[in-house]
Amino acid sequence: MKLNGKDTECVTVLGARVHNLKNIDVEIPHYKLTVITGLSGSGKSSLAFDTIFAEGQRRYLETFSAYARNMLGVLERPDVDKISGLNPVISIGQKTTNKNPRSTVGTTTEVYDYLRLLYARASEARSYLTGKPMVKYSVEKILSLILKKYDGRRIYILAPLVKNRKGHYKDLFEQLRKKGYINVRIDGEIKEITFGMKLDRYKNHSVELVVDRLKVAAKDAKRLQDTAELAFKQGNGQLMILDADTGEAGYYSKTLMDPETGLSYLDPAPHNFSFNSPQGACHKCKGLGYVNIIDRDKIMPDTSLSIRNGGILPLGKYKNTLIFWQIAAICEKYGVDLDTPLNQVPDEAIDDIMNGTDERLNIKTETLSTSNYFLSYDGLVKYIELQQQDGTSSQAQKWAGQFFSRAECPECHGDRLNKEALHFYVNDKDIAQLSRMDIAELRDWMADLHNHMSPTKWKIAQEIVKEILSRLNFMLDVGLDYVSLNRASATLSGGESQRIRLATQIGSQLVNVLYILDEPSIGLHQRDNQRLIDSLKKLRDEGNTVIVVEHDKDMMLQADYIVDIGPKAGRKGGNVVFAGTPAQMLKQHTITASYLNGTTCIETPATRRSGNGKKLVLHGCRGNNLKNVDVELPLGTLICVTGVSGSGKSSLINATLQPILSQKLYRSLTDPLPYESVEGLEHIDKVVTVDQSPLGRTPRSNPATYTGVFADIRNVFVGLPEAKIRGYKPGRFSFNISGGRCEVCKGNGYKTVEMNFLPDVLVPCEACGGKRYNRETLEVKFKGKSIADVLDMTINQAVEFFENIPTILNKIKVLQDVGLGYIKLGQPSSTLSGGESQRVKLAAELSKKDTGKTVFILDEPTTGLHFEDIKVLMGVLNRLVQKGNTVIVIEHNLDVIKCADYIIDMGPEGGRNGGRVVATGTPEQVARNPQSVTARFLKQELGLK
Repeated sequence: MKLNGKDTECVTVLGARVHNLKNIDVEIPHYKLTVITGLSGSGKSSLAFDTIFAEGQRRYLETFSAYARNMLGVLERPDVDKISGLNPVISIGQKTTNKNPRSTVGTTTEVYDYLRLLYARASEARSYLTGKPMVKYSVEKILSLILKKYDGRRIYILAPLVKNRKGHYKDLFEQLRKKGYINVRIDGEIKEITFGMKLDRYKNHSVELVVDRLKVAAKDAKRLQDTAELAFKQGNGQLMILDADTGEAGYYSKTLMDPETGLSYLDPAPHNFSFNSPQGACHKCKGLGYVNIIDRDKIMPDTSLSIRNGGILPLGKYKNTLIFWQIAAICEKYGVDLDTPLNQVPDEAIDDIMNGTDERLNIKTETLSTSNYFLSYDGLVKYIELQQQDGTSSQAQKWAGQFFSRAECPECHGDRLNKEALHFYVNDKDIAQLSRMDIAELRDWMADLHNHMSPTKWKIAQEIVKEILSRLNFMLDVGLDYVSLNRASATLSGGESQRIRLATQIGSQLVNVLYILDEPSIGLHQRDNQRLIDSLKKLRDEGNTVIVVEHDKDMMLQADYIVDIGPKAGRKGGNVVFAGTPAQMLKQHTITASYLNGTTCIETPATRRSGNGKKLVLHGCRGNNLKNVDVELPLGTLICVTGVSGSGKSSLINATLQPILSQKLYRSLTDPLPYESVEGLEHIDKVVTVDQSPLGRTPRSNPATYTGVFADIRNVFVGLPEAKIRGYKPGRFSFNISGGRCEVCKGNGYKTVEMNFLPDVLVPCEACGGKRYNRETLEVKFKGKSIADVLDMTINQAVEFFENIPTILNKIKVLQDVGLGYIKLGQPSSTLSGGESQRVKLAAELSKKDTGKTVFILDEPTTGLHFEDIKVLMGVLNRLVQKGNTVIVIEHNLDVIKCADYIIDMGPEGGRNGGRVVATGTPEQVARNPQSVTARFLKQELGLK
């Protein structure tokens, strides 16, 4: 059988045992779109990424020399008998978002690199002083202009050396004197160069060297040319003509120049338009687009307080110290004192307290009867800024950081580039204006560019524009029409970041490559799903093999091949329960197949909760693309925030509401996006953000430590007679501190053996055999089990084992209830999937005592979750709501949306065409709204006519 003229060979995996895989064999056909699916924790990622991709990476590094492998480090061989038919592998995962503030959509996709080339080669320069076009002349042209303009007139030929800068320039004058030059023009006045000559170093000066003085005539053209060449050499490509009779100055340059003011630019090069290059970056913000400034509201958060009672937060309450004496002297000068509320202290006094004063203060102290202390005061701003400088302790920098706010750079206004770079234009647009356009708008502008360029310029720009358009079209194909090139990579969701990398890969047009993608559909509205699937098919049709780890129903049904891993998760997973075409899959009886063919589904609730009658109201939200949005959130309900990608969901909830609640409840330092006001905060006493980030940064973190149940388990062991006889305390049963842990492996349970240019080998510790504890600790047993045996239990086993100890049972029973019975108590958090980590966090919250006034915020909780896992998740979320809490979910998954009590649908489109509330109400009400894009799909899901 052949596809696209190629033999449909397979990637053959034999005996895969990575993580929970049960020695499986699987074949994945080349040049097809294959979906690997299964429950969360079933082993999908173990097969796709930890086996196939890991082996592909390892084989690539094996092609390097031993020396290079030693420098790079070598990847461990996955636990598999054999993998054959493996093409070069590229992984496009979710955890690759660049947190570097200098990384943008434009730099990631390389579109900005082509834009820089376009501006360096085909733009028009304009003066930032006059706005007029800059000119550029050859030496011959300059000479002919001088001969024509100044014929028969006496002129000075000058070389500009210094332009409006401070300094005494003593060394410069001495160098010129030794070269034999006689005169210079200083601040418009010609003076003779004398020995030891210098200027006032604290004033700005302009200095030009007098190269020659002559009367312009055609017969002296040779002298004029020689003089001009010398002036260009001394003046770094510039010269100045001064009319000896009128004093009128004219400027000429071999580079770009404003003939009216003498302003000159260097010839443009691509790096002049890069905010990551010193030649292009704004000098104020160093190319970041923002600066950190001290926020007066953070220094004086409560202006009803007096200075004595702690109104100035960095100083706290009054202490008998110099700074309070100085502030008291400032207050006295303005007729107030330290007991005056800050809102009654004159603005001039506040300004002096913040920024200091040069006046000598008459200090009166409580300890000295005299008042003859005269001390100047530098101000709070300077003191706080000093704590942020390099060399101060991290604690001091963190303390000072709480009083700063991020603000748009006042010089470049967020454009990141210096003013020279921002005064080069293509079709009356500078490069920053193009970067601010969304992709759809930029594509249209680029497609029309040939109508606005001269034939000469278009000949230069044609190939560059072609490359830009091809990349923009790929981004449109994967549903990214609403993002802009200047959007920081750190603000992208995992799905957006993945789709940008996918667009880049499609643009590279590689063939015979094996692509592995991790849920590319996350963050994508149903409307845009088909465009993504078409892009993956396009990648396949170009001669590549595409493997997608995915739960999306549409993706599975349109794939060429499906591999279903299961049947359950953890120890009960790790087997191939089905491999074949989607048509064959629909006839099976696996858990996945039953959801695909409709025999099983997530039921729509019979009734919708109306809440507790209270509500949270946000007014005037206008951050990012939000259009002055007002929104009501009924408390005590499950609220779903929906809308197409880029419609403003995350801006409203994650970047506005969540920081407002965190500042109110926990004095968080993160500022919300701009908004007018908020009502109903008194009804909330806690906010919990539940994401899919790992539970901890090290393998020492595990479900037992995260939920706090490990402390209770250790207390059980401490209470045993054997432990009491030996005098053991809870620390004895911790593998993180000395005492009871194995000191050979420091409680890790394994040792790392370095193998130089071969991969490091992890071997069980020979002292403890991987149990993490020393012999004495393991001798203490509860019901025949040591502390190491307990950590090795699954949640299901632990529920039976601790059935008579309520403090432990309550916490681990919740883990079982959220569908995590298969994971082990001591399983390293680094081996848990995103969906598993999220459910551990939810379980930890469920096990805590609840006031019923908590707001839970979840951003796309269905990421990495199978249909069956979503059913379990909805059960957990409903339990939280039944306790009186409010759950806010940002989601595209229709199974979640249809189960909500209240929907806030954002839109109508993404980017500049979004940012409005299109529809609110129950799923049934929203489904009947003709303005909503979501409604079309929700109506079908609910079976409404």
